Parts: sequence; C-alpha cells; structure tokens
Amino acid sequence: MDHADVERLRDRHPAWRLLRAVNAPLVLAFLGRFFVEDNNGATAASALAAALDDELYALNAPDPAVPRYPKPATEYLEDWAHAEAGWLRRFYPVGSEEVHYDATPAFEKAYGWVTGLAVRPFVGTESRLHTAVELLRQIVHGAETDPQARLAELHKRRDAIDREIAEVESGNLTVLSPTALRDRYQQFAATARDLLSDFREVGENFRGLDRAARERIATWEGSKGGLLADLVGSRADINSSDQGRSFQAFHDFLLSEARQDELADLLARVQCMQDIAADRRLRTVHHDWSEAAERTQRTVRQISEQLRRFLDDQVWLENRRVLDLVRSIEGAALACRDDPPAIGLAVDQPGVGIVLPFERPLYDARPAASVESLLDPDADAEVDATALFGQPFVDQARLADNIRSAVPERSSALLSDIVDVYPLEQGAAEVVSYLALNEDDLDVAVDEGDETYIDYTHGGVDRRMRMPKVTVTRR
Repeated sequence: MDHADVERLRDRHPAWRLLRAVNAPLVLAFLGRFFVEDNNGATAASALAAALDDELYALNAPDPAVPRYPKPATEYLEDWAHAEAGWLRRFYPVGSEEVHYDATPAFEKAYGWVTGLAVRPFVGTESRLHTAVELLRQIVHGAETDPQARLAELHKRRDAIDREIAEVESGNLTVLSPTALRDRYQQFAATARDLLSDFREVGENFRGLDRAARERIATWEGSKGGLLADLVGSRADINSSDQGRSFQAFHDFLLSEARQDELADLLARVQCMQDIAADRRLRTVHHDWSEAAERTQRTVRQISEQLRRFLDDQVWLENRRVLDLVRSIEGAALACRDDPPAIGLAVDQPGVGIVLPFERPLYDARPAASVESLLDPDADAEVDATALFGQPFVDQARLADNIRSAVPERSSALLSDIVDVYPLEQGAAEVVSYLALNEDDLDVAVDEGDETYIDYTHGGVDRRMRMPKVTVTRR
C-alpha cells in the first residue's frame, strides 16, 4: 500500500475511525462483549439499549454528578449506526416492526486488532508451521491429475500409518508434550474466534452482491425476459462465487450429525486436559458456529425472497399499466362512437418555411466603447471614507490558537463548547471565520441533521444564533 491508500483508509474506513473516536473504549468494550464474546446476532433496539443502559450506569456510578457518558443509550446506538460511524448496522428485519442492530465487519476488524494488542504469555509457532505444511500438501496433491502420483502419495501415507500402528502395538506410545498441547490449543482458539468474526463479513459481502443486483435492476433498460435472466444470473452469482461455494461447503460439513458428535466429543475431552487452560466458552463453540452460519444462510434466503417479491411487484405494475392503456383505448373508442373523426390528416400549413442563407443579415461589428477617465469637477468633493476602514476583521490565527488550547491532539469537540470557553468578540463574523478555517491540523465538520444554539453579546445586545452542529477535530 502506498501513502495515498493509507491516507484514504484513515479518512474513510469505519474501523480506523473507531480507533480515533473519543468514546472508543465504550464502543469496543460494550459491542465487543455483546456481539463478539457472547456471539449475539441482530438484536432488537430495546434489548440492546437496555444492556447499554446498564453498562452506562456502571461506568457513571463513581461520579454521578459529572457522568463520564452523559447521553442516553438510544442516542449512543443511533450515533454508532450513523453513516459517519459505521460500527452498527441499523435495519428492520423481515416480519418485524422494531429496529434491530448488528455489528459490522469494520467493528469486528477494529475489535480484533485491539484484542491482539494484549500481551500473550505464550506464543506458539510449531502448530502453525504444521498447519502451513499440511495445507501445502492438500493444495499440491489435491490438484494432482496423474493417478500414479496420487496412488504413490496414498501408499506413502498408508505406510506412515502402518508404522505408527506398529509402534503403538509394541508399547512405544508417543504423546505430545504440555507445550505442544498448549501451542495447538492456542491456534484452535484463535481459529475458532476468527470463524465467528468471518461469518459477519461473509453476510455483509452477500448483501453487497445483492445491492449490485438491485443496481442492475434500477438501471435496466432492456426487455422483461432479459431482466429475469439477469436476476437469475445474479442470484446464481451469489451461490457460485468463491465465497458462496466455500460457505456452502462449510455449512454442509457442519450440518453432518457425525461431525457434530465428533466435535462435541473432542471439545469435551480437551476441556478435561490438565495441561491446557481451556476456555469454557469454547466448550460449545460448534453450536456458535452453527448459529452464526444459520444467520448468514438466513441472509441469503432473505435476499432471494426480496428479489422474488420485487419481481412480483414489477409484474403486477406492468399488468396494471397494460390494463390502464386498454381501458383508455376503449374509453376513447366509446367517446367517438356516435361522432367518428374524419379519415385523413389535417395540417395547419401545406409546407415548411424555408430561409435561405443569404437572407440572413451579415455580422455587424459594434463600435468600440469610449471611456472617459477624467473625473467630473463636481466629484472632487470630500468623501467620507470611514465606512471603508470600519469593516470588521477576524483574526483566524487567533481562532486556530483557541481551538488548539481547548482541544487536545487526536480528539474533537463541539464548536459551541469552544465558544463557551472563548466567547465571541465579533459576533456572527467570528462564527463564519471558525467555519472557514483551513489549517493542516484542524478539521471542521458540519452536521446538517442536528442543530445547536450559540449565545453571544455584540454591540451591547444579547443575541442567539441557531446553526447546524459543528464538530472541530484536531489531528
């Protein structure tokens, strides 16, 4: 990645925006525990607000007079789901009239990065090397088309298993050391959690494919049969994409009853090992995988249902338009039944007027304008020029210093709060100068969706200005 790519991610990516947010600890701690650690899917706004309200109460309890997070829980959720944030997805599920929230893949990325900053007392490498080598074997031998080469590899693996069986039968039982067990369990735990995070990103990518299909629908100009073919093809693209095939293979593998029993048995036996500090939340991680996979599968089903409903609506609208045209033709025929129009075509003029090129006038150049630079003798009178020198001047350097004094680095504040600290001296002109600041380390953002009031005194008169909410960010 070059400098421009990194800068674009810093300015636009929701995960980076979350790491720079003022209330990032609250967002990461609460949403991470609710959606990631507890593996909750889309949740009703009332339930999520109740959980956040309990969290805010516990955080504000040490000093209720000056709360650390003063806004209500519902306002925090709306802010986190706003397009400028992008940490929550706000939507209405099918069959529900209540708003639901779900974590976005961008939040998952930010939360995974922050949790990865914690110091790990043990970092295993052996198991990952074995996994990498085994994946290479599967890639190379899985793509082999020569039957003799495949048979040679299978015989080699069978010989290795036979030697291991002989060693066990002779009493030479080789077991993994406690360090090797902890190494492999650490990799399993990381992979298990990454799978749960990946499901949310897979669902988001499926919704992206659906949005692309809807864009084709909205801009379609061909025939109805071509539209149907394109819609069916877009639905097939979702299933036939690499991501769709991989997800379907995982889902089929997980739905196997034998696999479920094997996973449950293996997890139970790992929990009982003394050399491993097993995480109890991973005891039922295969159920969490099934639940997350079902949520993603439900998203694909909803996409198909919405496309089908859209087609039904389009067919109904087209049929209705055809019926309206037929009825209008019938009504026009009935209206002129008693007095049918004359057969033929009547025109106002028998021909079209012709204008020859030479009938048009030639270009006529206008005479040059005369300019009289001498002043009239009456203009030498005294002129009051005080109005020219009485214009107010706002020092923007002073305003920038006010912001730097009130706002720490890499944080933001409302313009109304800065005005409370440094009252306006020149009225509305000073507010306009705040909005026109062009400093490298300062960003001024205007939120048209919210309003604020600024009180000031100018010319001995108390005034109040109503304006959009303005946020000043210091890099």
